Amino acid sequence: MVKYIFVTGGVLSSVGKGIVTASIGKMLQMRGFKVTAVKIDPYVNVDAGTMNPYMHGEVYVTDDGGETDLDLGWYERFLDLNLKKENNITTGQVYKAVIEKERRGSFLGKCVQIVPHITKEIKDRIRSVAADSNVDVILTEVGGTVGDIEGLPFLEAIRQMRLEEGYENTLYVHVALVPILDVTKEMKTKPLQHSVNELRRIGIQPDIIVARCQKMIDMETLRKIALFGTIPENAVFCSYNVESVYQVPLILDEQGMGEFICKRLGLAGHKPIRDEWIRFVDATLNPKYEVKVALVGKYAGLADSYVSMKEALLHAGAACQTKIDIHYIEAETFERNLDKLQILKDFNGIFVPYGFGSRGAEGKIMAIRFARENNIPFLGICYGFQLAVIEFARNVCGLEGANSTEIDPKSPHPVIDFMPEQRGIEYKGATMRLGAHKILLKKDTIAYALYRKDEIYERHRHRFEVNLDYVEKLEKMGIVFSGKSPDGRRMEILELPEHYFFFASQFHGEFKSRPGKPDPEYYGFVKACLDKKMGKPRPEF
Repeated sequence: MVKYIFVTGGVLSSVGKGIVTASIGKMLQMRGFKVTAVKIDPYVNVDAGTMNPYMHGEVYVTDDGGETDLDLGWYERFLDLNLKKENNITTGQVYKAVIEKERRGSFLGKCVQIVPHITKEIKDRIRSVAADSNVDVILTEVGGTVGDIEGLPFLEAIRQMRLEEGYENTLYVHVALVPILDVTKEMKTKPLQHSVNELRRIGIQPDIIVARCQKMIDMETLRKIALFGTIPENAVFCSYNVESVYQVPLILDEQGMGEFICKRLGLAGHKPIRDEWIRFVDATLNPKYEVKVALVGKYAGLADSYVSMKEALLHAGAACQTKIDIHYIEAETFERNLDKLQILKDFNGIFVPYGFGSRGAEGKIMAIRFARENNIPFLGICYGFQLAVIEFARNVCGLEGANSTEIDPKSPHPVIDFMPEQRGIEYKGATMRLGAHKILLKKDTIAYALYRKDEIYERHRHRFEVNLDYVEKLEKMGIVFSGKSPDGRRMEILELPEHYFFFASQFHGEFKSRPGKPDPEYYGFVKACLDKKMGKPRPEF
């Protein structure tokens, strides 16, 4: 019998439900159970693909081409899973499906309502993921906070699931903020109490409460939460601030949360095996070395816009026993003041991430040129790859005005152009080149040395690509396209053999990076940053 764990949040959003959900899954995995996770996003968008990263953080891409919430990235990283687009449920998806059924006449003339039709669609989707994954436990995180009007149908659906699946097969976990007042230094539980009361009003009594706090809650606070939450004291846990999010499964398990969940759900207990996870955490907390990386982007004001990239750098750093000191720099800074480029001399590596549109593009190109001309290790991802081609075309190949047609449709040298199949597309949602695609690697290249295989599968999210009309010219002047699509039409990886480390990919390697299993291109970049800082010759992988 599948066990269902539902995670809700109170007081405010971004309180850490995603990390708690992933941590619960990790604690169960450590005990030998097979798990999966679902994220419910109550926004009306069908998926996250059309949203600006400033609105909701990065768009996380799955192998099957789903454009999903960034919490799926945390689930994949913590649990070492490859999830599907079905693991992200939105209001838009649910209502779209129900309306299409109504238009087909599937409801046999009935009045279609929130209850039971919308709630049934939600429950069916959760159960479908559980069945397809063949798991012991499925975790479902309900986004937003209790009391949000758009979240009410989802909360009603999970309330009904207890009635249908049984008390012994369902568990409600509520995560809520416990603030500490600056003046009195008191831990205040009243906001948490209000969110629990709101949850009860909806018909859900939490089985576990996780207090999100700056530091471990004291016993007085714990007892108060238990009393007003109507749960035993051993069902109250604290997710307090830690240096690394990867510590959260360990600190919750130390408090007894893993054992409590197994007992409550009747899961035959196994002794948790934490050694591998502890080794990774120790590597992140106790590095021998440190490198400074400049991330030059257009969404630098919100770190969550680049969360998977940040974590991929951290995974690579742990493998190199190195702390990664990331400085987020707005690309437009260089456009406004060219002299500001000189700050890049203070960094061991320059990283240009994904992006869209013209804003900040020239600033990124300036940073790429600076990296190339000053022999500073460079990594470019997606748009960073395309802009590296533009920079090389302009400043090495002498193609004045070279650009992407995304930026300048009238460029005399459109070295980056619309993919042919993208022309004429009117709908923006889910129409890019998405998901995992095969890439063939060229032997005797950095790419081949890093990946150690002839072919790889990597995740993509783009509409533009290298214009084949310019490939011969670019290669003649020194670019090596070391990764290509099987038909040779798409350039996937570029490198400059004469540079200390200059590497860029059209794909997003960060989406497949895991603790203890760093993505090869990020590992290569970090190792190059460290080796150059230490005065070593060009790295061999």
